[in-house]
Amino acid sequence: MKQILIINGHPDKESFNYALSKAYAKGVGNTDAILSQINISELDFEPNLKFGYRKRMDLEPDLLKAIDKIKKADHIVWIFPMWWYGYPAIMKGFIDRTFLPGITYQPVKGKAFPEKLLKGKSARLIITADTPKWYDSLFMKSPAINQFKKGTLQFCGITPVKVTYISPVKNSSPDFRKKYLEKISLLGAGLK
Repeated sequence: MKQILIINGHPDKESFNYALSKAYAKGVGNTDAILSQINISELDFEPNLKFGYRKRMDLEPDLLKAIDKIKKADHIVWIFPMWWYGYPAIMKGFIDRTFLPGITYQPVKGKAFPEKLLKGKSARLIITADTPKWYDSLFMKSPAINQFKKGTLQFCGITPVKVTYISPVKNSSPDFRKKYLEKISLLGAGLK
């Protein structure tokens, strides 16, 4: 049975991102997949990697549970807003604290690239933004997508990583939002 994990990186429970999470979960509910969820803003952890990689910080219980969910998942759905062409600070802190050597990748002595410890998993990024997709792609070169898709997930072995880019969200109409909630629910029902 396929294990699906939804990770919501938006700090506001009343955001459209939470509605998108619920829509995806509703779609998964129409399958025989096992669903688990992480709302990063609800976790109790220190988001600052205080010592860099020089010294390992103890992992808080919420991070240990989150790592266990990531390891068990076959498909991970990340839902987050693009802010300043990146993602929210709390999500960055979560990644810094959980995507660590020996957990998601393992450096190999004498080699430029590590052993990828998350092979066999796939992912979908559901990104909300106010920047039009054409501008993000053409002029900005999609920094949030490239950083997270290539620099984090694929670096650790997760592939394929598909992207759903929803824009513009600010001042969007109820019909616009309804259309995307339906689309995301269908993605969930297809376990995509």
